[in-house]
Amino acid sequence: MKLKLVLSLLLVIFVLTCSTNFAQQEDMMKKWQEYMTPGEVHQGFAKMAGDWKATVKMFGPSGEEMSSEATANLEMILGGRFMKSSFKGTAMGMPFEGMGLDGYNNITKEYWSTWVDNTGTGIMLMIGKWDEATKSVIYVGSATDPMTGKEQPTKSIFKMIDDNHTVSTMFNIINGQDVKMMEIAYSR
Repeated sequence: MKLKLVLSLLLVIFVLTCSTNFAQQEDMMKKWQEYMTPGEVHQGFAKMAGDWKATVKMFGPSGEEMSSEATANLEMILGGRFMKSSFKGTAMGMPFEGMGLDGYNNITKEYWSTWVDNTGTGIMLMIGKWDEATKSVIYVGSATDPMTGKEQPTKSIFKMIDDNHTVSTMFNIINGQDVKMMEIAYSR
């Protein structure tokens, strides 16, 4: 009789464990689906795919302005989850090329952006949020300052004017103040 009771108890524990594991697995699969499925923001990135012309304005510490022309190619990768950008032009009279990767994290509800180029060996990483008041994404992050060897806080504002025009404005954050260093106007 004791053996029958122990076996019955073990059977109940097994059934409860299996049903709990199944429910946990279902929940886990649902969360992964939400995380991995491109959504409305990713579709917005996809609208930007293609070739763009860029007018780059760089601002020096004394307010001087340098302008140059460039091109950019944007393409969606990994099943429409991320946007890869390739950029070519000149900067301070020298050939310039850079590459970025942009995305949107469905779970954290944050935009993110990485950037590397031939003027350094580091990476810029920025995290952004949609700002309804300005209809733009405002990113904050940092990049290595080769003069100090430390991370320089940065800010970028990305605004989609229409399907064929965007503006990206970059700032260094110095003593809590936004100091405009570059503005890129894209058109196609």
